[in-house]
Amino acid sequence: MKKYKSRKKIDYDKIINKRFTLFLIVILIVFSLVLFKMIDVMLIKEAVYKDKLSSLSYSTTLGSSTPRGRIYDRNYNIIVDNKSLKTITYKKEKGTTTKDMLKVAYEVAPHLDLDLSRLNEQMKREFYYAKYKEKCDKLVSKKEINQVNTRKMTTRDLEELKLKRISTEELAKLTDEDLEVAYLYYLMNKGYTYEEKTIKSDVTDKEYAYISENNANLKGFNTKLDWERVYPYGDTFKAILGTVSSSTQGIPAEEKDYYLNKGYFLNDRVGISYIEKQYEDYLKGEKPVYEVVNSHETKLIKEGSRGKDIVLSIDINLQKELEKVIDEQIRRAKSEANTDYFDHSSVVIEDPNTGEILAMVSRKLVNGEFIDNTTSILTSPITPGSVVKGASMLVGYNTGVLKIGEYLKDECIKVAGAPEKCSSVKTLGTINDITALAKSSNVYQFKVAIRVNGQEYSRGMKLNLNQKAFDTYRNMYHSFGLGVKTGIDLPFESAGVSSKKDVNAGNLLDFVMGQYETYTPLQILQYMSTIANGKDRIALHLLKEVHKASNTEEIGELEYTKEKEILNSIDTKEEYMNRVKEGFIAVMNAPGGYGVGYIDRGLKPAGKTGTSQSFIDTNNDNIIDTETITTTFAGYYPSDNPKVTILVTSPNSSRPNPNNSFMSLVNYRLTQEVSKVYHNMYD
Repeated sequence: MKKYKSRKKIDYDKIINKRFTLFLIVILIVFSLVLFKMIDVMLIKEAVYKDKLSSLSYSTTLGSSTPRGRIYDRNYNIIVDNKSLKTITYKKEKGTTTKDMLKVAYEVAPHLDLDLSRLNEQMKREFYYAKYKEKCDKLVSKKEINQVNTRKMTTRDLEELKLKRISTEELAKLTDEDLEVAYLYYLMNKGYTYEEKTIKSDVTDKEYAYISENNANLKGFNTKLDWERVYPYGDTFKAILGTVSSSTQGIPAEEKDYYLNKGYFLNDRVGISYIEKQYEDYLKGEKPVYEVVNSHETKLIKEGSRGKDIVLSIDINLQKELEKVIDEQIRRAKSEANTDYFDHSSVVIEDPNTGEILAMVSRKLVNGEFIDNTTSILTSPITPGSVVKGASMLVGYNTGVLKIGEYLKDECIKVAGAPEKCSSVKTLGTINDITALAKSSNVYQFKVAIRVNGQEYSRGMKLNLNQKAFDTYRNMYHSFGLGVKTGIDLPFESAGVSSKKDVNAGNLLDFVMGQYETYTPLQILQYMSTIANGKDRIALHLLKEVHKASNTEEIGELEYTKEKEILNSIDTKEEYMNRVKEGFIAVMNAPGGYGVGYIDRGLKPAGKTGTSQSFIDTNNDNIIDTETITTTFAGYYPSDNPKVTILVTSPNSSRPNPNNSFMSLVNYRLTQEVSKVYHNMYD
């Protein structure tokens, strides 16, 4: 019989005691670690962790906008300033319900004169929803409400449904008092909850007194002094100075994302056009900084400050004098024959060595009254005419098809498929390049262009389409700023109108005489300034200096000075550029020069005139129907060391008339007067 070995008896009590002891040891170690960490956090590093907690829970917000920086002219005359405005504000207090807001709105609305033209359908619906919420809640079904519970629809989506379903018939029942309250209610809710909203600026003493005396009972309403822009020189240069949004307007809707990403609030006031927009970063004030205590309360931790001051290159007194001159000359011209469609002239004066614009004026006659038309100088291209022939001549020199001093015969030319083309009412005979510029020979430029095109002129010849010839001229023009943006420190600049595709060989002849593409007055100015300084295309600019804001009436410490910016240098030989300059001197001084008399010869002027064929739409049907004549002058002085460039243009100054060939000399007279004004003020 098999014997089994007896099993050793297991001591379970001993095993359990060992495991329990191990468990107690682990618990003791963990507890010790926790205790040590608590001592470290609560005692040893208490200050460190308090700072961390504070930084995690600390939140700040910015207060309402502070006054913008001033704008000065080059002689430190203030041309844009701020003035205080009595303003009514609203800030929702903690615990305020919609019912409370409606109640106070009904109390306040009768005492304020609000602009209800801004009240739209959405504002009415939101007011109706706030006032009749229980009624509006019935406009959605239980099924739709359940979609919110199942997260198939958001609460906001459900509210939008209710708003959309408020009938126009119900909205029509709103009384005049309701509509006033509806707009006020919108203003009270605009922006973030904790923000102070501007309800109305520039209020009457009566409105201001009502809120001031009763603000203890008008929960959330208060008064303060705000600001608005003022213009000591009236409308002079005002269009280019630009505008600032109002307190109620805030950030323009189309630029909301841009400004919000930069830390702005929806109701912040910003520059919305021209100088105010261009230099927003300098001009905007530093807003006060508040600590957000809770969703309704804040604590001031940093005072706000006025924006930085900027100094422009403009001479405001020169600007005003030029306005007078233009007004006088336009009125005189309008009494002359064939000026039916003439209504404006423009003048720009610049330092060709720095790009600083000293004056920039355009005046337009509308229904017998003059208005500021200065923005057209950078947005409205014109047909330049012969003023561009300096650039055309350089193409001939650069390509080697024209030699300095070369003589060509000025005669009426004829190419196949095109009418005969001449320089003027008479031919000029055999002339060289200087006379061609002085007497504005079209034919001289035509014959050079035909050579650039790879051909030699003969009467009745076929002109080949050579895109390279177009590109050669266009590239030269672009290097002078014709057909490209000038780099001026303003938004909204036009680049002019260039051909997308050149399909007619004959257009090359129009191109070289300034009758093919259009350029803004600023581009023509930059072209002439590039010739004046002999080499560099310099960016035009209006900013001269930036100064820190001061607490006095004096301008603050200089912070930044605008340096000239060279955009490119002209790719040509110095002798070629000097030859063009010699031609421009002949324009203004040689016998028979087309620019003689435009500027006093004693000032040693150089320049070029331009007369171009233009076409306009006279009945606003978007169809060009009438031919006109546009006259332009661009020049500089003194020719041996230029210090000023002058551009004068009078679009549509005359119209062709088979019964009367008279052409107004308004641009000639205007240039004379403009140069005299500048000379008297600066020479």
